[in-house]
This record gives sequence, C-alpha cells and structure tokens, in this order.
Amino acid sequence: MIKWAGWIITLCGTGHTLGALTVERAARHAGTWFSGGLWSEDFTDMSPAGSAYWLSLASFGIPLILIGLTVLWLDRRGLTPPAFIAWTLGGWTVVDAVVLPFTPWPLFVLACVLLLIGARRAHRAGPEAGFPRG
Repeated sequence: MIKWAGWIITLCGTGHTLGALTVERAARHAGTWFSGGLWSEDFTDMSPAGSAYWLSLASFGIPLILIGLTVLWLDRRGLTPPAFIAWTLGGWTVVDAVVLPFTPWPLFVLACVLLLIGARRAHRAGPEAGFPRG
C-alpha cells in the first residue's frame, strides 16, 4: 500500500510539472525566467511568463515528486513513512478539492488513505515484522 501511495504521489507531481511545461507550454517562457525577467514581477499583476513559472517549476509538482520518492525510498528500506505525511497531504488535498474541484484530488485522497493504512498495518505488525514502530 505504501509503495502504491508513493507511486501515485510521484506520478501526479511528475504529470503536473511536465504537463505544465509541455501541454500548457510554460517552457516557452524559459528565456524570460533565466534572464531575470521575473525579478521585478508583481504577484498582483503577473505576466504570462510569471504565471507559467508558478504553474510549472515553482508549483507543488516538484515537492510532490520529492515526497513521493521519499515514501518509495523509505518503503524500499523497510521503513514506514510517518503518518504526518499522509495527514498533511490530506489536509492540503481537502483545500485543493474545495478551491479547485476539477483537479485530480481524488488520487491524492487515495494516496493518503493507502499511506495511513500502510502505516497502521506496519505499526500493528511491530518491529518483529521488520517495520520500526513510529
């Protein structure tokens, strides 16, 4: 279950980032990003290049990849990811579902549930099953 959760989180983060860069064509603004064109950018009056940057490279996609890969890394080593990862991601998912209901938030709910079930099972199995308590 934990492995599935890690893959769901990683693939959603990757899909968001790559989708923003390619399908939404955010990468076409890379010249502006890397030439200092956003240095005087105002959040209340964002340029298309600024919006594209926040949609792609500065979005939640890359941190989600990092969280998903961390969950997978822990799982491969027989370590149970802490439940706060699932609870925090779950809280964030609820906000996302309310603000933007037509996003893939159900996938994140699934990942959070899988993480919590996996953590609960590992906790019940205890250290004798190869899973540290915690």
